[in-house]
Amino acid sequence: MSEPKLNYLPCADAGAGHRMAYWEWGHAAASHVVLCLHGLSRQGRDFDVLAQALVARSDASVRVICPDVVGRGKSDWLSDPMGYQVPTYAADMLALLAHLKPTTQVLDWVGTSMGGLIGMAVCGQTQFALPFPVRRLVLNDVGPVIQWDSIVRIGQYLGRVVQFESLQQAADAMWAVSTTFGPHTPAQWLELSRHMVKPDALGALTLHYDPAIAVPFGAMTQESAGQGEAVLWQLYDAIEAQTLLLRGSQSDLLSPQTAHHMTERGPKARLVEFADVGHAPTLVAADQVDAVTHFLLG
Repeated sequence: MSEPKLNYLPCADAGAGHRMAYWEWGHAAASHVVLCLHGLSRQGRDFDVLAQALVARSDASVRVICPDVVGRGKSDWLSDPMGYQVPTYAADMLALLAHLKPTTQVLDWVGTSMGGLIGMAVCGQTQFALPFPVRRLVLNDVGPVIQWDSIVRIGQYLGRVVQFESLQQAADAMWAVSTTFGPHTPAQWLELSRHMVKPDALGALTLHYDPAIAVPFGAMTQESAGQGEAVLWQLYDAIEAQTLLLRGSQSDLLSPQTAHHMTERGPKARLVEFADVGHAPTLVAADQVDAVTHFLLG
């Protein structure tokens, strides 16, 4: 299966509601679902390599669901930019899980950066009546403490409206702000970039996401980020799923100290680090794919 199926799900919000797009790999009747959630400015096709590996290595007994979080990819944009926060995203995922319930018996979750924060919010709140529990959780380079320097770095490029004359030009520009993702071949990076752009009204290429996702992000202060740490630790400590924590050895978002604490409390995550990678591993390199597939299928 070289291409996923594109689906849409209506979701509620404070306004008239929105459609969330999600990409589906594998057989629609497979009862083992792996939900993969991307980072802040990314989209669901980031997981193409991992999804195909999971389907192939499970003999097609796994179905991989990769949403475009609202405001990104093929999903709708919100009328109120302040809706671009974890509570909205978590509510959308709960709607998706309810939609998937009739054919699902086993659920695993892979969350990169923001996708991991959404995972902690869903898995760590006991008041959420999940249709089925998350069995195994992969947190990709994210934890309860987010380093402020990383927030500042991301804020320097998030939300800028730019145009590109070609996919290669877009890929080159995105690489300039994404070198922390670690080594990639030109072909790998071009493929990762392909779904990060879309044609605009003038025929040029522009980034796939709503620039307004930067509004709530830009409103964050170092003080408010610090105040949120206690809440995130509380969520993390309540997680019951078996947890794998991935970390780029050069990550500026997830510190070695936070990663170490995550192995000692809550679900006591198993930690795997990748050399020569920062924030965040793209789950394209063979060793990264192997780490995730072995954890979920082993």
